[in-house]
Amino acid sequence: GDSGHLPLPEFLGQGRSLLTRQTGCHESLQPPRACAHSARRPSALGKAAAALACDDDRMPDPGTTAAVIALPEAAPLLDAARRVDPALVRPGVPAHVSLLYPFVPQAALTGQDEKNVRRLAASFPAAALLLEEVVTAPGFVAVSVPELQPIVDAFHAQWSGLRPYGGRFGVRPAAHVTVAMGARDPAAAAHVRAAVGNLLPLRTRAAAVQLVVLTEEGWRPRLTAPLGDPGGR
Repeated sequence: GDSGHLPLPEFLGQGRSLLTRQTGCHESLQPPRACAHSARRPSALGKAAAALACDDDRMPDPGTTAAVIALPEAAPLLDAARRVDPALVRPGVPAHVSLLYPFVPQAALTGQDEKNVRRLAASFPAAALLLEEVVTAPGFVAVSVPELQPIVDAFHAQWSGLRPYGGRFGVRPAAHVTVAMGARDPAAAAHVRAAVGNLLPLRTRAAAVQLVVLTEEGWRPRLTAPLGDPGGR
């Protein structure tokens, strides 16, 4: 499906009001477009293209942290984009959903922050996920993960002083897996969208929250908190 073109302010308003109707996209100075893969899903999902959530394509500074849920079974989505153009996929970053990025900087991170990460992870069960929808915007391809929206919201509420993505995409960005960024060639983005769509629906599982830190050598795990683990409380 195609969302058509909306004026950006109208799109932003729809995105925030329809956020719980489950789709994510990258903010752009051009009107975003959404592609709903599954015909079983209402076309409104594609038209909403709702949450203004995406991983920024600018390189953050060492010491930046993020709270994420890795989805190893979603690796074929990134592989599909990599086959179109390896430059579209960030090296060393596995398929994941960001719960809060940037998180508390490493220099300011406290033991209480880590306890709260474990507590929140324990309060949500591990979950089987079905990835069904590709969402695109100029230069950007993602797959929405609406089942993880509650835990994304919980992390934002716990650390309400932090602005997800620096505030660039609203206060409540939607849960998603970033597949490709920086596709300046529309044909390349279309190829990625088609290749990813051919892999959907895809089953995966959310098992743990990871707190990761960017070092000079890349992203490294700081802690892993299993979902639904009472010991994490």
